[in-house]
Amino acid sequence: MATKSVRELVQQRFATAAKSRSAKLPPLTDELRLTDSGLDSLSFAVIVAELEDELGFDPFNEEVEVVFPVTFGDFVRLYEKQRA
Repeated sequence: MATKSVRELVQQRFATAAKSRSAKLPPLTDELRLTDSGLDSLSFAVIVAELEDELGFDPFNEEVEVVFPVTFGDFVRLYEKQRA
């Protein structure tokens, strides 16, 4: 089985979070604003915790200052940059 890309893992976590809230998730385009995703702050906290378990790091706890992502694309790139 091929390893999933960071983007695929993030998409999967967003879909799982939306399903657990019975929320309708819009298409996850790079331009989608996180505030328009239908997810709340608790959902994002769960997503970050699950990604930390899967990827082995939390970019929000790194020693470097992180600008909080505004769009889905920003969120994915934050993880891609840390994993590279």
